[in-house]
Amino acid sequence: MGGEPAKWVSMVTARTPTNIAVIKYWGKRDETLILPINDSISVTLDPNHLCTTTTVSVSPSFDQDRMWLNGKEISLQGGRFQSCLREIRARAQDVEDEKKGIKIKKEDWQNLHLHIASYNNFPTAAGLASSAAGLACLVFSLAKLMNLKEDNSQLSAIARQGSGSACRSLYGGFVKWIMGKEDNGSDSLAVQLADEKHWDELVIIIAVVSARQKETSSTSGMRDTVETSALIQHRAKEVVPKRIIQMEDAIQKRDFPSFARLACTDSNQFHAVCLDTYPPIFYMNDTSHRQDNQLCREMESCRRNTSDNVQVAYTFDAGPNAVMIARNRKTAALLLQRLLYNFPPQSDTDLDSYIIGDKSILQDAGINDMKDVEGLAPPPEIKDNILIQKSKGDVSYFICTRPGGGPVVLADETQALLNPLTGLPK
Repeated sequence: MGGEPAKWVSMVTARTPTNIAVIKYWGKRDETLILPINDSISVTLDPNHLCTTTTVSVSPSFDQDRMWLNGKEISLQGGRFQSCLREIRARAQDVEDEKKGIKIKKEDWQNLHLHIASYNNFPTAAGLASSAAGLACLVFSLAKLMNLKEDNSQLSAIARQGSGSACRSLYGGFVKWIMGKEDNGSDSLAVQLADEKHWDELVIIIAVVSARQKETSSTSGMRDTVETSALIQHRAKEVVPKRIIQMEDAIQKRDFPSFARLACTDSNQFHAVCLDTYPPIFYMNDTSHRQDNQLCREMESCRRNTSDNVQVAYTFDAGPNAVMIARNRKTAALLLQRLLYNFPPQSDTDLDSYIIGDKSILQDAGINDMKDVEGLAPPPEIKDNILIQKSKGDVSYFICTRPGGGPVVLADETQALLNPLTGLPK
C-alpha cells in the first residue's frame, strides 16, 4: 500500500507463539474480565512453526486506530481489543528515540493513534488458538512500544482480557494460568512452570482436519456450558484441581505416562462437558473421531508391547484438529508413518505442503517422497484383524513441532509488516 510519509513513525515488531492446553480452560466466572472457573496448563509451541507476528506503530500523523489481520483491515471497536488498548495505554511510559527525533510523554499516549498489522502463519479460528497468539502478541508488542515496566506475568493479566488463553502465550515451555480469586482479576495470570528446554525431547504433531472457522466459537460455547451443563461445576471444583497438581508433578519429573494419561483424560472430559451442554457442542468431526480411535489403539498397543508404558498423548481443543504429543523423536517418526498410512494426502498433494514445520521428522521416518508414503507397511493392528479404512484427503496437512520459547521482539526491520515511513501495510 502507498501513502504519504508520516512526520515520524515509532514501530515495534514482535513474534508470539500459540499454545495447546493439556489441562483445559473451559468456562468463565466473569465474562467481561475473562476470569476462568478453573486453572489450566498448556504447552507453548515452537514459534518457528506456529506463531503470530505483529507490528505496532504510532505517529502524530495517524488520525485513528487501525488494524490489519492477515492483510485485511478489521475493526478495532470490539470490546476485547479496546480493553487491551485501554489497559496498555494506562500503563504507558515516556519514550525517547534521539536518532529519529521522537519524544513521547506518557500522558501523550492517550491522544496518539496506533496502526497494527498482524499475521498468523496457521489457520485463524479453526481450533489452533490463533486468538491466544494474536492477543498475546498485540499486548506484548504494544508494551514494548509504550515502554511498559510490567513483567510478562503482569502483561498476561492484560492479554487475558482480550482472549483467555492468550495469557499463557506470554511464556514459552510449560505454563499455568492461575484462575485467581479476586473480583478484579488481579491474581488471574500466567506463570511459567518450566521452560522449553526442560523437556525438549517431546515432539508434537498436529493433524489439521479443517482450516475452516469453527461453527461454535469458544466464547459462546463456554457461556452455554456454564449455563446448562450439570457436569461443568463438578469438573471445575472436584476434578481439575487434583489434575493440576498431578500435571505439575508430571512435568517437573518428565513423567510421560502420567502426563499422557492426564492430557488424554482431560481432553476427553472437556468434550464430554461440551456434549453435556444444551444444545450440545460438537467440536470434533468424523475424521477427529477416527483419529481419536486410532490414537487410543496406538496407546493401548504401546502399553501391551513396551516395558515403559505410554509413548503418545493426544488432546483435542475447541476444534477438530488432533494434537499428538510423542515421547521422543523415535516415537514421533513411527507415529508419523502410521498417520501417513491411515491418512494419506490427495493424489495431487505434494509431501512438502502436506508435512509442514519440522520436516526432519520425515527423514527420521525414512520418508523422502510420495513413493515412500505409498510404500508404507500397514500398522501392526491390521495384522491383528482390526482393519483400518484409509481416509485419503481427510487431513488438510500435518504440522510437526515441539515445545517452544515465548514472545520476542524482532529487531530486523525487514520482518516488519508496516512501512516504516507511512505506517501502512507493506
